[in-house]
Amino acid sequence: MEQKKITIAMLQMSSVIGDVEANIKKAENLLNEGIKTSVDVIVFPEVWTVGWSCSKFQASAQDISTGSVGEFLSQTARKYNANIIGGSVITKTNNQYFNTCPVYKRNGELVTTYSKMHLYSYYGCDENKYVKAGEKPILVELDGIKYGLTICYDIRFPELYREYAKAGADVLINCAAWGSKKPIPWEVMTKSRAVENQCYMVALTQSGYIENGEYNLGQSRIIDYKGEEIVSIMSGEGVAIGDIFPDLMYDFRKKSPTLNDIKDSYEVKILCKK
Repeated sequence: MEQKKITIAMLQMSSVIGDVEANIKKAENLLNEGIKTSVDVIVFPEVWTVGWSCSKFQASAQDISTGSVGEFLSQTARKYNANIIGGSVITKTNNQYFNTCPVYKRNGELVTTYSKMHLYSYYGCDENKYVKAGEKPILVELDGIKYGLTICYDIRFPELYREYAKAGADVLINCAAWGSKKPIPWEVMTKSRAVENQCYMVALTQSGYIENGEYNLGQSRIIDYKGEEIVSIMSGEGVAIGDIFPDLMYDFRKKSPTLNDIKDSYEVKILCKK
């Protein structure tokens, strides 16, 4: 019996700061150049429509159901007959702004959104001044495969990924705009989330210049459940395509069922000497 194979395409790009329509056109061109074969899922990076410039977030905000970004992502799903995990865009709901990942089925239907739960607001970044944190994780099933959605700074909170694993995740997604000064945490944490949860991991980030002397890291990867890289795109712009085989992961989990050993509680006993 032939094993199930899922082909995933990652888009790594350097966004034009503050110019939504230019970024839509750039993404379209990169996909046209980079996807020449059938793929099952296309994944975009964080805030690819506006770039990592928090002060410009609100001006770029759209209603994902009616705006040009949502229309482009829906059309892209239909064009490539692929599910779309749309990285993140800034959305506005009830006069509040969110850093939101939209997900589309192959027919272009918007099926869910996830809003970033942890907002990075350190070292000169002030994301929490411009967007509101999301309140709940989202596990979405596409063609029988379950994807746990996260965005950038979420990667530093392993408990979030553990909850996805306990809920039955097959693939963990982290769409980022990760700074170039932190390559080791990016590689270590993304691979660790894959290994400790016995899941595939799609970890992609923007590349190139941001502003004020800051750069995105690049180094987008698809990682298997043992922490090994399936495919990567380390610099520049383009599309990296890799295959995952869920049945191999399920077999590995049966042979090494470490997730079964998770305790219900890890309450710490504190001993203090007087």
